Order: sequence, then C-alpha cells, then structure tokens
Amino acid sequence: MDNLLSITIFIPAIAAVILAIFLRGDDAEAQGNAKWVAFIASSMTFLVSLFILFEFDAGDPGFQFREEHEWVFGITYRVGVDGISLWLVMLTTILMPLIIAGSWGQAARTKGFMIALLMAQTLILGAFLSLDVMFFFIFAETALIPLMMMLAIWGGDGGRTSAVKLLLYALPGAVVMLVAMVVMVFDAGTTDIEALMTHQFSDTISPLWMALAFLVPFAVKLPIWPLHVCFAGAATGAGGRMPLAGVIVMVALMTKLGAFGILRFVMPMFPEGAVMLSDILMWLSIALILYAALVAMAQNDLMQLFVYAGLGHMGFVLLGMMSATQQGVDGALFAMVSHGVVITALMLVLAALNERVGSTDIAAYGGVAAKMPLLAFGALIFTLASLGVPATSGFIGTVLIMVGMFEGQPILAALALLGVALLAAALLRVMKQVMFGPLIKQSLKDMTALSRREICVFAALFGVILYLGLFPGVITETTGATVDALVQGYADARD
Repeated sequence: MDNLLSITIFIPAIAAVILAIFLRGDDAEAQGNAKWVAFIASSMTFLVSLFILFEFDAGDPGFQFREEHEWVFGITYRVGVDGISLWLVMLTTILMPLIIAGSWGQAARTKGFMIALLMAQTLILGAFLSLDVMFFFIFAETALIPLMMMLAIWGGDGGRTSAVKLLLYALPGAVVMLVAMVVMVFDAGTTDIEALMTHQFSDTISPLWMALAFLVPFAVKLPIWPLHVCFAGAATGAGGRMPLAGVIVMVALMTKLGAFGILRFVMPMFPEGAVMLSDILMWLSIALILYAALVAMAQNDLMQLFVYAGLGHMGFVLLGMMSATQQGVDGALFAMVSHGVVITALMLVLAALNERVGSTDIAAYGGVAAKMPLLAFGALIFTLASLGVPATSGFIGTVLIMVGMFEGQPILAALALLGVALLAAALLRVMKQVMFGPLIKQSLKDMTALSRREICVFAALFGVILYLGLFPGVITETTGATVDALVQGYADARD
C-alpha cells in the first residue's frame, strides 16, 4: 500500500477537521457523535498500522516504507519507520482508541476534547515517523499544544497557570534544539535524518554541546529529574489538573517521545557527546527512580501515585538506554511499550472508580472488590505488571535492563532495584487499601458494576500485557537489528 505511513499519521487529523467543520452543538447526541467519530478514526489508524507491523522486515536495521515529497523552502516531507520507532507507533495506535473509549464519560465541550486527542495522536505519530529534522521539530514541539489546551480549557481554575508553566518549561528547550538543528543542517547540507545519522560533522561543532542542545527538550518530555516537576505538576497540580485522558497521553505517550528523541538524535548523531553525558544521565535516572518511589509512598491521592510510579519507570527506561548495551536498549524499548500499556490500564481503573465515587483520594475507598470483583482483579494484574512480575509485559523489560546494567554498572543496577522495590511497596499498599478489606463506606455500596464498554477496554489491555509477557519476541525480534547498529556506533565512539 502506497503512502502507508502518511495515512497512519493523518487519519486522526482528518477526523479532527471533520469534527471541527461539520459537528454542531453540545447536546447529548452531538457529544455521542464526537466520541464515535474519534473512536472510529483512532481504530482505523490502528488497523492501518497493522499493515506496517506485518510487512516490516525485522532483519533490516534501516528505515522502511520511506516516503518523500517536496514541500516549501527546500524542506522535504520525509517519513520512515525502523525497529526503534515501529513499536512506539504501534503503542500510540493501540492506546488511543482505548483512551477515547475509557474517557467516554467526558461531557463538557466533548467535540473540542476529542479534537485535542486526535490532534495529539497525529502529532505524536508524525514525530515518531519523521525523517526530516524540520518536520520532526514541528511535530514533536507542537504535540504539547493539545495538552496545554486540555489544561487551559478543562483543567479547572488553575489550568491556565499550569498550561503557562508547561509552555515555559518546553519553550527554551525547543528554541535551543531549533538552533542546533540549523547548525547541523548547514554543516551537512541536508535535513534528512538518515543522512545526518552517518554524517561526519566538522571539528568546529562540539558533540557535547550539540548533544546537550538536543537533550534539553527531550529531558522535559521524558522527563529527567529535576525537570519532572513540569509534567507531574500539569497532571496532578491542585486547582489545575489535566483531564484524565490528557494525563494518560502525557504519561503513556509523550514521555516516550522524550526517550525516542535521545535514541534518534543524541546517541546516533553525537555519540561522543552522549558518552560524556552517560554517567550523569544514569545517576539522574537513579535520582528519578528513587525520588518518584519515595514520593509515591507518601501519596494519599491515586492520580498522584500513578503519575509518580509512571515517572519512576521512565527513569528505569533512561537507565537502560544509557547502558548502551544490546540487552539494555532492547529492554528500554520493551519497557517503554509495556509502561505505556500498564500505566494506561491503571489510569483507566482510576477513571472507572472516579466516575462512580467522584474522588481520587485513597481514603475514599476500601473493599471495592466486594462490589466490583472484575475491576479489582484487573487492577491487581495491572499492578503486578507494573512491578515486573513474570508472565506479564513488565517482566521482560526489567530483566533485559538489569542484565544490560549489571555488565558495567552493578551499583547503579542495585540502586534501581531498590527503587523498584519501593514502588512495589507503595503500589501494593494502596492496592490492599483500595480494593480489599471490608466494605464499610456507604458511598461505595451503591457502586455499579463495570459496563460492557469498560470490560472490553480492560480485556484488551489485559490481553496485550499477557501476550507481550508470554511472547516477548514479537518486540525484541523487530528491534534487534536497529538496536545492534545503534549500540555498535555508540561503542565505536566510546572506544
């Protein structure tokens, strides 16, 4: 199929335009139509992306399904997919229809909310698939705009303030990266990412400063400690909390864009600079893991608990990437996919509870399993997957990262395991408090059972978690060749 990648990227944007132009009103019928258009478009995007997965050549480390179209001012629209971007694209297309289905209770300004979700999907997919630095910049940096809109419009009294803070964190890094891109393009004479990955830059261009220039905006999105306060504040800030679907997009997908940027630009284009920064980045990842674990243990709010647990796992991903070993980077990619699915599942468990009780406070719950046994079972499985229990998707990434780290950094690996243990303690404690024990609170006794829509969403997430845990080769076999080429180039620079 021609233009397969472009079709995947722009189906959500086309649906957003259709909603903006043709849908009128905000009554119940219009709200339902907006949700159905968004769900059908995101589901179509997933179905189209399956053609990419099935036709992908796992033995080819380069870019496949390349498309090139002349645009303006000498800039060429280029897209392509390799082993690193393939599963991040699949993660985005799998999760978005589930996120839309899970946020079906959204009632205020539903059309605008669905437009924001669809545009976020197009921009994130465009960033993952771009092979032109200018188009990557456009897609990656504007992907924050729908999230800022969610904060400003649906985020409560403090939403605009939180949106401005997010902008202030992201804008300086975007400007620095743009300047670095211009320098890089003038030196190489091309905006083609594939050509830039093999280009020998002139001696006047410092690999350290260029690596830093690209690292800063990705550090905000990943996020790297102490820049995590931007994302955590937007998701959990009092008086300015982002809607739950926006939080899921931010924690499950936008963080992957930050990690992807390091793998696409920092490590392959400026490996000497990445080598100089690797020790610092590994210690910062440990700081994020331990900090997130300690904060999670002190939480009395489920939203904040899940957000910080998610950020802790992204620190684990960064650690695997900076190990620069085949196992570590393979594990980081696997962990990114698993983390996106698991954190989405946990957030949608929270959405189901919040729709019925109207609170994210841990103290508002207790004994939920007595009224909602299916939800309790799902929440337990999702929590165990987050902790890396065998037979779940979380286990494979954790093991591969640890193997990659213990080869050269056993102390850091031990500290990372300590952080995982602390996160486990926080999540299991809350699981016991919320789901199990006696059902005492009167507000919980009237909770309704899961709807068929919710059961289908949780069943799909459970299936993905179990399948990846039992058949990890579906990911590792497709990432292996590309990761091997990345690791070899990084090793040459280190030696």
